[in-house]
Amino acid sequence: MSAALPPFPQPQESLESPVDARQLLHLDAPDPADEPCLRADAARNRAKLLDAAARLVAEHGAAGLTMEAVAAAAEVGKGTVFRRFRDRTGLLMALLDHSERKFQAALLTGPPPLGPGAPPVERLRAFGTAWLRRAAEDLELQLAAEPSAERRFVAAPGRFLRGHLALLLRQAVPDADSELLAHTLMASLDPALIHHLTRQCGMPPDRLEQAWLDLVTRVTGSAPEGQGAPSVR
Repeated sequence: MSAALPPFPQPQESLESPVDARQLLHLDAPDPADEPCLRADAARNRAKLLDAAARLVAEHGAAGLTMEAVAAAAEVGKGTVFRRFRDRTGLLMALLDHSERKFQAALLTGPPPLGPGAPPVERLRAFGTAWLRRAAEDLELQLAAEPSAERRFVAAPGRFLRGHLALLLRQAVPDADSELLAHTLMASLDPALIHHLTRQCGMPPDRLEQAWLDLVTRVTGSAPEGQGAPSVR
C-alpha cells in the first residue's frame, strides 16, 4: 500500500510568504520619487527615456522595443539607457510602473467596489473587470515584461495581486483554500491568455468580463443583488 498523502493545505496555511504593505506600490524598476538622491538632470533623462520608449511602443509595438532604439529616439548614448534601466526587461517594467502603481493604489485606497468598503464578492467582481480593462491598454507591455519562469510566481507585483484575491476569498468563502484558488483566478487573467482570446480568437473584451463575473459567482456561490448568474455565450 502506498504511503499516505500529506494533508491538503487549509485556507489559513499560506503557500507564499506575504508581501509587506511597504513593498506593494513598486515594481523592480525604481521610481524617481523613491530616490531622494537622484540628481535633477538624471531624473529628466529618465523621463526623456521613458517618453521615447512609450512613443516607440505606441508606433511599433513592445516586441520591437530595444535599448538601441530608445537611445536613438532620445538622442542619448546607448550606455545611458543601460545604466538607467539595466536591461530591456527593466525598461519595460519602468514603463508599466505607473500603471501598476495606479492599480494597486485603487485596490488599497480607492473608492469601492474596487477599493475598500464594498462586500468581498463585489470587490472580486470589480477586480477582474478593472484588470481586464487595464490589460486592454497595457497588454503588449505586460507580455513583453513577463517575468522569466523562475520569477513569474515570486515577483512582488504578482504576489500582491494573488494576496489581495486570497484575502477577499477568505472573507467570501471561508472554507475554501484561498491561496490556491487565488492562483486559479489569476490564471484566467493571464496576459498571454487575454492576448490569445482577444487578438487571436477575436473574442470581444466584454465577453471576458462577463466570464469573470460568472466565474466569481460560481466560486463564491452568490450573484449580484437582484440578478442571476451572468451567462457567457
